[in-house]
Amino acid sequence: MEKWIKKRYLMMLGEFKDKEFSFEEAVEFFQKNFDDDEDEVKNILSHFKERGFLEVRRSEEDRREKIYKLKNIFLFNEVNSSEETKDQLINLLKQSADIIRTRVDYTFILFLLFYKAYSDKWEKEFEEAEEKLLEMGWDKDEAVKEAASEHYHTFNFPKEYLWENIRKEPQRISEKFSMAIKKLSELNPDYQDIFSQFDFSDFIRNRENEIILNQLVELFSKFSFKEISGDILGDAYEWILKYFAPTKAKEGEVYTPREVIRLMIEILDPKPGKDIYDPALGSAGMLIFAYKYLEEKYRREKAVTLTLYGQEVNSKTLALAKMNTLLHDIRNFNFALGDSLLFPKFKENNSIKEFEYVIANPPWNQDAYDENTLKKGEYWRERFKYGFSTKQSADWIWIQHMLSSAKEKVIVVIDTGCVSRGGREKLIRQKIVEDDLIESVILLPEKLFYNTGAPAVIIVFNKNKPKERKEKILLINASKEFKPGKKQNTLSKENIQKIVKAYREFKDVEKFARVVTIKEIKSADYNLSPSRFVSIIEEEKYRPINEIKADLEKLEEERKKVGEEIRRILEKL
Repeated sequence: MEKWIKKRYLMMLGEFKDKEFSFEEAVEFFQKNFDDDEDEVKNILSHFKERGFLEVRRSEEDRREKIYKLKNIFLFNEVNSSEETKDQLINLLKQSADIIRTRVDYTFILFLLFYKAYSDKWEKEFEEAEEKLLEMGWDKDEAVKEAASEHYHTFNFPKEYLWENIRKEPQRISEKFSMAIKKLSELNPDYQDIFSQFDFSDFIRNRENEIILNQLVELFSKFSFKEISGDILGDAYEWILKYFAPTKAKEGEVYTPREVIRLMIEILDPKPGKDIYDPALGSAGMLIFAYKYLEEKYRREKAVTLTLYGQEVNSKTLALAKMNTLLHDIRNFNFALGDSLLFPKFKENNSIKEFEYVIANPPWNQDAYDENTLKKGEYWRERFKYGFSTKQSADWIWIQHMLSSAKEKVIVVIDTGCVSRGGREKLIRQKIVEDDLIESVILLPEKLFYNTGAPAVIIVFNKNKPKERKEKILLINASKEFKPGKKQNTLSKENIQKIVKAYREFKDVEKFARVVTIKEIKSADYNLSPSRFVSIIEEEKYRPINEIKADLEKLEEERKKVGEEIRRILEKL
């Protein structure tokens, strides 16, 4: 089957699922996603029908009008490329999301994806080990026994708890998952905190949820993960996080758009052999992007030399971060549970550990971290030497923790008020500016984030500024650099490249970027808002007075001529 047909079918199935649609709706979908015209859409629907992908009926209101509905046909045996595999897997996840709707915590989809992937991975490793042992002359029974041992596997799975063995007894699925979780926690202590977050006995207290679980298991059973790369699995996991981001944003969860992360990593430009730390870990997206950046730039051999560190206060979110990282086939990470502002977990030489790079999207304007509270935590003197802010916002508390944890660079995305508010925050900002730690401030467009329509700023700190950048700060007003969307704006590749280019060149760009001195910042009362220094408003162009006067005189002459003509016509009448 042609790839273009398969791709369009999978994307349309993900969009419309089992809903009926008109020809006009099909045209709108294909124009938006593939730039297909009406004739091409007719051809596509014809191909769909020939292959049995499409049901067609006549509208009851107008017999001339056709109504379409896609058939849900899995094409997993026809995979030709990683892109097709990714499309099919995401299509499966869209169906799983449709099954749970809002009735079940979406994180169970993430866990089932993780469980199925590692169960299939264990089977593949077993088959490969058995084959090698038989080639070496081992007896069949001994080879089978040996191939099942922990030595040959990245994850320890007892055979009775492999996916297909759990699936064999539909009426006991939740019970067997509960047993499996307990056993897997014992056999894989490094990942015990993943399994401890998912309680299947509690999950099926509602009879309807038991039916949902069985439906999800059967759905995931249609897909084999044995030959799927970590990149595809990781992308699928990230797709779920993004898909549910608008809903979770209403509940206070923050999802950092991957385009924003990409921009931050491009600016940070991490190098192999270093370490990177995120004190507000979330789902570990920033650290994973850092790893993938090195993989793209230097290949995997170099990427594995970058060690990832992260701390997260929410135990469920920490489990999601570990699953996300493992599914991306990354193992050189160290994630810890705890409150970074009070009890940092990474320590060295009786102080907090320092990392080459620190990156984060911490909670914006987080309250409850006043001076008295912070002084109850560890290493507060070393970490908060620039001062304490009010209880209303911990933005500059997070930044100080990040600065004290960094050897080289810090990059943070934060609320725009962070760079302009007065009071205690201004006093902290002033001291950090005067210590020449800020390298750049970048104003982002509005409507990039799901939890707020407000814009954000990226602040880049550099403890080792090159000589030509000392006593200077680059301010970039990128508020108009976005690809518009109905609900959310996004950053295109071109937008990202323009911002990164400006940061790297560190020079004035008209209506976009300006290099300012610390003296100028001081004159502006330590307000670091790029919009204050870089105007993007087009200046009005005024015509010369003489030209305007001449045009008016000409118009007046024409008015007199027309008036005289009207007078003559009226006299005749």
